[in-house]
Amino acid sequence: MSDFVYLSRERLQELEAELKELKTNGRKKMAERIAEARSHGDLSENAEYDAAKDEQGMLELKINKLETILSKVRIVDVDSLPKDEIRILSRFSVINHNNKKQYTYQIVSPEEANSQEGKIAATSPVGAALMGKRKGDIVNAKVPAGIIKFEIIDIF
Repeated sequence: MSDFVYLSRERLQELEAELKELKTNGRKKMAERIAEARSHGDLSENAEYDAAKDEQGMLELKINKLETILSKVRIVDVDSLPKDEIRILSRFSVINHNNKKQYTYQIVSPEEANSQEGKIAATSPVGAALMGKRKGDIVNAKVPAGIIKFEIIDIF
């Protein structure tokens, strides 16, 4: 699974738009910042120039990362996913029996994981434990802090 990045068509379009923005306006603004900093004199003692060059490096890293992700994309039609078991891009709700709280998650590629948005990587301990499971299953996920016991409430 690590050779591919599974995305919905909507998420692919978002990433493509972000990449286009970074390559056009992002690079243009960065070039302007560097030119402005360069105009302030001696580059060997110009902290503003050094900061702008560092930011340029970070911008190029982000562009490179997006290009790498987009080169590995496989589109998944979320609406056509079977709802009988948890798969990549499945959305589902579980009860965490350790803290008695209900959560809604989506299984995603590692590049898209974001715990604040309820997106967990298929390769993470929790994601791997839930993959292939069905509504009503009880799942024990081994995480660094111990074992988390989940009950799958619904897949949608």
